[in-house]
Amino acid sequence: MRLFTYRRFPVAFLFIWLVIIFVAVTYFMSKGPQCDGYANELEAVKLQVKRLAEMNDRLQVMVRKNNAAKADTKDQAVSNQNNDHSQDKPLKDRKPHVTSSVEKEKVRRRIADGAKEIWYFISAQLRKLVAENNELRYRMDDVLSYVINQTHALQIDAQMLGDIDGLKEERHQKLSQIKQLLIQRLDNLQNPGDCSKARRLLCKLNKGCGYGCQMHHAVYCLIVSYATKRTLILDTSGWRYMPRNGWNGYFKPLSSSCTMSSESHTTQWDSHQDSDPIVYLPISDSITRRPPYLPLAIPKDMSETLLTYHGHPFVWFVGHLMRYLLRWQPTTTDFLNKKKQTLKFDHPIVGIHVRRTDKINSEAALHTIDEYMLHVKEYYQKLKRTTKVPVKRVFVATDEPGVVDEARQKYKDFVFISDAQASKSAGLSSRYSDESLRGVILDIELLAQTDYLVCTFSSQVCRLAYEIMQTYHDDASQYFHSLDDIYYFGGQNMHRHRVIYPHAARGSSEINLAVGDIIAVAGNHWDGYSKGRVQGKGFEGLYPSYKTEDVPDVADFAAYD
Repeated sequence: MRLFTYRRFPVAFLFIWLVIIFVAVTYFMSKGPQCDGYANELEAVKLQVKRLAEMNDRLQVMVRKNNAAKADTKDQAVSNQNNDHSQDKPLKDRKPHVTSSVEKEKVRRRIADGAKEIWYFISAQLRKLVAENNELRYRMDDVLSYVINQTHALQIDAQMLGDIDGLKEERHQKLSQIKQLLIQRLDNLQNPGDCSKARRLLCKLNKGCGYGCQMHHAVYCLIVSYATKRTLILDTSGWRYMPRNGWNGYFKPLSSSCTMSSESHTTQWDSHQDSDPIVYLPISDSITRRPPYLPLAIPKDMSETLLTYHGHPFVWFVGHLMRYLLRWQPTTTDFLNKKKQTLKFDHPIVGIHVRRTDKINSEAALHTIDEYMLHVKEYYQKLKRTTKVPVKRVFVATDEPGVVDEARQKYKDFVFISDAQASKSAGLSSRYSDESLRGVILDIELLAQTDYLVCTFSSQVCRLAYEIMQTYHDDASQYFHSLDDIYYFGGQNMHRHRVIYPHAARGSSEINLAVGDIIAVAGNHWDGYSKGRVQGKGFEGLYPSYKTEDVPDVADFAAYD
């Protein structure tokens, strides 16, 4: 078994310093007095190295605190047993026992995120330098290889930090508890004793878009249903993907006792009252009365657990709601299992979703297979540090069958699996057929079951797979790489960052930041920088991603027993 050691963190720091020295010396040797033009790039990389040192210091402080807490707990165990009368008090009057779990989890995730952002920044800067001086390409490839290896070591240690001292078991227990609580509440909500007396929310699955978009509309309805404690009536009669046997031919009904609603007694959302028996909810883009519990909000009564034990709380929440919405009929489960056997779908496996038809140049840019495989190779390179990998499998979901042939030609040391029929049926000519529905269900479900996902978050299918992936793990928030957008939910409320380190703009494209500033996030450039607008100041531009943290969106949902 690989021993956990904190000495690896300073080693990573040393290696990156060696990278800087190598790059600087190379440029001085190759450019002589003309090398001054690269000073800004090198200075920026040095700042990232300084950031890594700060991360290392915080980690060691956390470890010392944890060890001290353990010693105190051991020394006072007998005294606590003899004198602790807290169990005699009512639950609401007891003071929570303070542990370091929250601090550990937050610092661990910050280390992992920081290592990733450092890799994005350094690799982007070095590739930029190579583009300006092609003679350095071969040497720089070696340097990048060293950097990614040390970044992987840092990420692995951060992951192991979350598995020691019982944290892994604690995380699983806490997340399992709220998962079961959520399912129980949904079961009770969706199956009232008397449907005629239940307050209901009517939603129509008639949005003019593809499968992923339609499922996100349906789960938006379920979010509002759960938040308002109204039984959801999902009208699928106008569904563009309507199969021969209807919604229930593939999915279990949302309710066994409350499935129909008369529109003659329906109140529109924007004019409804809480006492109205049936309320019609339009698409999110059409409502003017926007409640605070719309995405990316999480329920307040689950927020403490989710913020502590999951890297992206909203994705956990919406992923489990989506899983409840898309509960397979036995025939659908059989279809999926047989396909997995036929395709020889086994682990480890990386999933890639490659778009080629209707959305290219309108919603998304075209990305080559090489761009996807760069991150596939990095995943397996990291995995090999801790696990034997006899076969490097890649599951390909695509609307262009030729993509698989291209991948097999270029990357012969990987095993590519894909369902050719699903790719063919995803074409525009058969997009809404029964066969196409089976194909997109298969693609999304298998992408969700992979160990790592490489795709474009501009795609609803990609985001849907990422959401459902959370139901197969305690925390799969880091099991992806998007080639374009950050995660978002269509029609969401503002995604915000809070500044935790000040920043002085180094050019006209960057913005000044003060600790405590709130930023409306526009996106991540995957080069160490994000883009956004500082609220209340009007500054808009780029800023180092590591100098900020997510601001959780916590809202009051309806109270449940």
